[in-house]
Amino acid sequence: MESNTPSSIYKKGNQSAGVRTQAGPTRLSDLGLGKLPPQAVDLEEALLGALMLEKEPLANVIELLRPASFYKEGHQLIFEAIQGLFQASQPVDLLTVNNFLKQNGSLEKAGGTSYLAQLTSRVSSTSNVEFHARIIIEQYLKRQLIQISSEIQRLSYEDTSDVFHLLDKMEQELFTIAESNIRKNYESMSDILKKAVDELEKKQLQKSGLTGIPSGFTDLDRLTSGWQRQELIIIAARPGMGKTAFVVSACRNAAVDFGHSVALFSLEMSAVQLVNRIISAEAEIEAEKIRKGKLEPHEWQQLHTKINKLFEANMFIDDTPALSILELRAKCRRLKAQKGIDLIVIDYLQLMTGDSSGKGASGNREQEIAQISRALKQLAKELDVPVIALSQLNRSTETRGGNKKPQLSDLRESGAIEQDADQVMFIYRPEYYGITADDQGNSITGMGEIIMAKNRSGSLDSVWLKFIGKFTKYCDLDFQPFSNNEGGNFDLSALGDQTSAFESSNDSVFKGSKMNLPPEDYDPLNTPF
Repeated sequence: MESNTPSSIYKKGNQSAGVRTQAGPTRLSDLGLGKLPPQAVDLEEALLGALMLEKEPLANVIELLRPASFYKEGHQLIFEAIQGLFQASQPVDLLTVNNFLKQNGSLEKAGGTSYLAQLTSRVSSTSNVEFHARIIIEQYLKRQLIQISSEIQRLSYEDTSDVFHLLDKMEQELFTIAESNIRKNYESMSDILKKAVDELEKKQLQKSGLTGIPSGFTDLDRLTSGWQRQELIIIAARPGMGKTAFVVSACRNAAVDFGHSVALFSLEMSAVQLVNRIISAEAEIEAEKIRKGKLEPHEWQQLHTKINKLFEANMFIDDTPALSILELRAKCRRLKAQKGIDLIVIDYLQLMTGDSSGKGASGNREQEIAQISRALKQLAKELDVPVIALSQLNRSTETRGGNKKPQLSDLRESGAIEQDADQVMFIYRPEYYGITADDQGNSITGMGEIIMAKNRSGSLDSVWLKFIGKFTKYCDLDFQPFSNNEGGNFDLSALGDQTSAFESSNDSVFKGSKMNLPPEDYDPLNTPF
């Protein structure tokens, strides 16, 4: 008669499968009796014993682990005691840990004094403590993955669950595990100061003066030092001011001239329309001709010559309409993981929805915009990249007298945009309102002013750029297009020399956009365009 013990069942199953076995099973899952969560109890015992014996290994692993990293509840309590003693700058040994647990009333749950003594007696060497800690962390991460998967599976069976919320929840938790790998809960002032000094030293070595993602506009980069990581930048203007033209020009400069990866989410225009704008600006062929497809033979040659560099640009355009903040976060996390994006641009904020239903909190549009702006700021910090969001302004600028320059109070639909943003910039073209000269009578035709209305980490100032409407692009004021100007005389006397003072007093060298240069083989006497 066959034995019904697990050992005989295991051997019988293996023999029927043609597998030779030398010894009995070591896991219950091998017996078909279920599964155990990933664990390394023996390593937990060795590590805890080592931490109570020597001080040096404790300093190496105390910030890697936390009580939840351990599988057994008793081990969690023991490590919590060790952690508490370490943070209180008290000695950590068998007696102090035993006393700590006794005072907290958790000594019996931890296994008692005899178990603590067994942990220290089993340790023969403390040289591999850090390696043991990393294995314990790996097992903990596996348990976390199982927990997340089980929770998502449970919620997926419920009819009331929103699938887009589930997707966002899953991706957010998985991304947190992948990126953080159990980050420290705090940092000492000395560690933070060391990081700050290291960053200052790196910035000192950068002759360009750029510490963030460059926009390609010399004066703007001088003001901002580039788009900074973890910052939310709002660029706002009334319709027709050239918001999309400005941000597309900046994206092109960052991707083509400086080699950064840029993700552009266009909720207003299709991807092909945006690329047509980029082609018009790059090849300096009128946007209307590209839209109609009526190009002269020399313009076709000019187009193919100038756009070659665009093929290698790391620009990723998503033109999903009515994009929700949940979808945006999911897409950005994937792009960060797969493409390593350095800059995120949204065109524009008011076209986004707060959730999959598109109604936001209680159907209140102002609360929905506030939710979106907060989520964009969180996204910038989570992915460690600058996030630029375009925004509309309300009509109060049109009814206001004077020069109609925008103000922070003109931001449309929510004051939370102003609060959440690290920088708020306005685009203002006086020519749009029929203003062609400044107070001194100097011409400002074809010029756009970038007004820095809020800047948490810098000064408030204005920067003037040249706007070329027929090419749908912004560029530096000293830019000279290699096609005919058709009467576009840009009088810069109103602004004076904006670069000489900076360059004479600073060793920084700014790399201008290649869009600002004519082709190398350009001959103004023999070239028909």
